[in-house]
Amino acid sequence: MASNHPVLEIRDLSIALPKGSDRPHAVEKVSVVINPGEIVCLVGESGSGKSVIAQAVMGLLPKSLPVTGGEIRLEGEEIAHATENRLRELRCVRMSMIFQEPMTALNPVMTCGDQIDEVLRTHTQLEPQQRKDKIIRVFERVSMPDPPRIYDSYPHQLSGGQRQRVMIAMALVLEPTLLIADEPTTALDVTTQAQILELIKDIQRDKNMGVLFITHDFGVVCDIAHRVAVLRLGELVEAGPTHDILSRPRHPYSRMLISSVPSMLPAERPRHDGARTVLRTEKLTKVYGGGGMFQKARTVRAVDNVSIVVRQGESLGIVGESGSGKSTVARCIARLIDPTEGRVTLGEDDVALLPQRLLRRHRRRIQIVFQDPYRSLNPRRTVGESIVEGPMNFGASRSAATQRARTLMETVRLDPDALDRYPHQFSGGQRQRICIARALAMEPEVLIADEAVSALDVSVQAQVLKLLDEIRERMNLAMLFITHDLRVAAQVCDEVAVMEKGKVVEYGPAADVFLRPQHAYTQALLAAAPGRDWEFGKFEAA
Repeated sequence: MASNHPVLEIRDLSIALPKGSDRPHAVEKVSVVINPGEIVCLVGESGSGKSVIAQAVMGLLPKSLPVTGGEIRLEGEEIAHATENRLRELRCVRMSMIFQEPMTALNPVMTCGDQIDEVLRTHTQLEPQQRKDKIIRVFERVSMPDPPRIYDSYPHQLSGGQRQRVMIAMALVLEPTLLIADEPTTALDVTTQAQILELIKDIQRDKNMGVLFITHDFGVVCDIAHRVAVLRLGELVEAGPTHDILSRPRHPYSRMLISSVPSMLPAERPRHDGARTVLRTEKLTKVYGGGGMFQKARTVRAVDNVSIVVRQGESLGIVGESGSGKSTVARCIARLIDPTEGRVTLGEDDVALLPQRLLRRHRRRIQIVFQDPYRSLNPRRTVGESIVEGPMNFGASRSAATQRARTLMETVRLDPDALDRYPHQFSGGQRQRICIARALAMEPEVLIADEAVSALDVSVQAQVLKLLDEIRERMNLAMLFITHDLRVAAQVCDEVAVMEKGKVVEYGPAADVFLRPQHAYTQALLAAAPGRDWEFGKFEAA
């Protein structure tokens, strides 16, 4: 195609929503241009239309979301109303997409090599050995360890970062001119995320590709974008060079989003040295072992001699990458799984090795708020029934439990009259508030938040974090905050424990850990945080 065309031109694109939706259009009169060698980030909250635009470009929209206006041009060719055969010819060859969750995008019953080979068989005339050689080369290009092994591996045999690299390899194997990346690093650890972002930038520069990058992470935007387009409820409210949008946003919605990004600089927080110790672990250890008829037995020390202390009114953050043991510590403390060794002292009671029949009276003392509120709530029960169930199981009358539920709905800033609604009738942020209310209904001594805000938009995340901090202070709760988001830990945690491979490698006040890290692993985590040097929310005068 002629080189003077933009890689992608979206002009006045409108996409309708089904009748009865909360608004008529998923996307309304949106225009975006991406030039060769340029990365443009689409940002906005859930429901803003980011992924719908990506699906429209790739021709993957369901029939319930028709394009009702505007045009989409790929290197000058109009594709908004192209035939399915033409779109199939264009996919992978001139435009490719990296999806958010590789485990659902990859076929679990095909090896990684076979899945990319399928692309080459469809779009090229290469011989089998030529195809395999090309796949091995593209695995090398995306920095895969031992490419021949990866070629023969199934997706479940790889780590999350490796699966994402397979997706990138599949998208790039035919060197398209347009790459669409839809939240490709959201589920990844900070160090893996940094590697994937650097990889995308390197390949984009080498091949002079245009990249449409969809994200709600402004740290990522700061690190990779040349230009930014801000979407709100399907409308483009602002677009421009990255520095201008981040430092001088004109639209109030843009300013609100950017101001919601937590700072990497730890918040000033009072000390709790003299407060009562509510929770203590001593040499807590969890060992998983196993083997099969044809497998060599092996053991994994998921948690290895972990000792922590949480005082009344204090928030302790546990940070680290996936597999570091963070959530296993939380589940051992709550006795959702049984520790192998060590002590878990709740007040004066050691609950680590209590038999299950004696655990019931301790259950109410430790409550957990999980990552996914929709999976945490029973979709067939009203939220009111979910909140009152626990107190009633411990002897509270229905009227007393219901009155407490109404009070707690006000505490988490929801309408008490909404208790008779079902989980699907609430937004993600509202459902997480309901899960917090359900946990507080048990009047716990310890509240564990296990990645409780990682699935939320940046603005909703800011609201829920502020709410949790207020509740901790008002109720004098001890809080254990499990997260891989260093910005979140910096803002809500008094103390921070950094975990690597089951061990606590650094532990101390948040200010010391973030500003004066001692361990090489902590230093690597902090160095990998996207946008770590940008002060979000400090705007320049227009």
